[in-house]
Amino acid sequence: MNSLPGRAALSLVFAGSPGRPAGAVPVDGASLRAVRVCHSGTSRQGSTTTKKRGYDITRNPHLNKGMAFTLEERLQLGIHGLLPPCFLSQDVQVLRVMKSYETRADPLDKYILLMTLQDRNEKLFYRLLTSDIEEFMPIVYTPTVGLACQQYGHAFRRPRGLFITIHDRGHIATMLNSWPEADIKVHTHTHTHTQLLMAGKLNSAALGIAHLLMMAMAKEGISREEAAKRIWMVDSKGLIVKGRGNLNHEKQEFAHDHPHIKTLEEVVATVKPTAIIGVAAVAGAFTEKIIKDMASFNERPIIFALSNPTSKAECTAEQCYQLTEGRGIFASGSPFDKVTMADGRTFVPGQGNNAYVFPGVALGVIACGVRHISDDIFLTTAEAIAGMVTEENLAEGRLYPPLNSIREVSFKIAVKIVNYAYKNNMASLYPEPKDKEAFVLSHIYSPDYDSFALDTYSWPQEAMNVQDV
Repeated sequence: MNSLPGRAALSLVFAGSPGRPAGAVPVDGASLRAVRVCHSGTSRQGSTTTKKRGYDITRNPHLNKGMAFTLEERLQLGIHGLLPPCFLSQDVQVLRVMKSYETRADPLDKYILLMTLQDRNEKLFYRLLTSDIEEFMPIVYTPTVGLACQQYGHAFRRPRGLFITIHDRGHIATMLNSWPEADIKVHTHTHTHTQLLMAGKLNSAALGIAHLLMMAMAKEGISREEAAKRIWMVDSKGLIVKGRGNLNHEKQEFAHDHPHIKTLEEVVATVKPTAIIGVAAVAGAFTEKIIKDMASFNERPIIFALSNPTSKAECTAEQCYQLTEGRGIFASGSPFDKVTMADGRTFVPGQGNNAYVFPGVALGVIACGVRHISDDIFLTTAEAIAGMVTEENLAEGRLYPPLNSIREVSFKIAVKIVNYAYKNNMASLYPEPKDKEAFVLSHIYSPDYDSFALDTYSWPQEAMNVQDV
């Protein structure tokens, strides 16, 4: 029972309960005993040591294992008596959290439950997430995390992360010294022949997408100037064109020699793009007319509504598929449910989210010591993700691998980055490993519990003779 899927495990618990709900899956006695088994809870994944003792262990989410501590560990760490006199496996702990999770209907309540678990037992938190990523990702990430930000005071349990404001300019180094961890590997920060139409506020997201598209075109032999001509930008004032006042240098690169058009509907009707990408956080920006127009001059119109959260998406997956008669190629920033058409076809919307990117990039960069993450790294990552999409995925309308395969996706991205880094002299850790896959695998985080090693040994008997008077 190394990795029992959360819902399957919960079904087993219900099936073994006296008052199990109607329709619960019956299980054999051996399977039920396997779920109920109560053992040490430690895996042979590895061992660790710590100088902390007592409550400093049970109140530290990095070290705490709850009732999965063995008796030997409890005695060694000075926590015997500080925990109930019972021993649980990590699998049973996952089942218990799942039962509590299933009693909550509101996504924000589920979010608070999971964040509380992360604050208490980090390994168990990640073990739970990996048991059913498609279930938990929309809770700990978009769209629920957006709601949690809006209701931060209600959801607050303890501060997480480092909060730096504009008023701290010039003193950031001092603030970084306040962070309790010394060995920091990665940090993330937040703020807020094809024609491509970018509809947005021309923020870092829009410009970043545009520049990566230009890099991808250049790799196909298209010059930077020609690539820029294939990308049309729209901001709050309309189409970015030459002669329009107050254009900064970033906008000027994408300004076209074209009459100014103010509305997005008019721009789409005039430019006739093959793809539209929305990053403006304006709900409904892709109107019915825009989507139908895209379908009228494209066999497979590409419609990306990438704004988060779901309430800010430029259109829904259902609108895209229904208005294009199932021909639309859709991706969104937040998850949407499957869409079933009148003719029985079912489409699974792709979530164009950095959840597919950052874990694999961070793993690859850390593994080989890349000191500067260039745009080439992200282009390599995009190619790796695209290469993992199967024909079966495409038939379902998926532009990305299923979310439940995210760990495998991240692993393959990291391997590709490591290969790229050593090939292009970007790595700083040498000698270069021969087996890149095994090398990356050795750096992957495991949510299984480590055992707390007790270094015990004996001296020769003659060296331990007690001197007496």
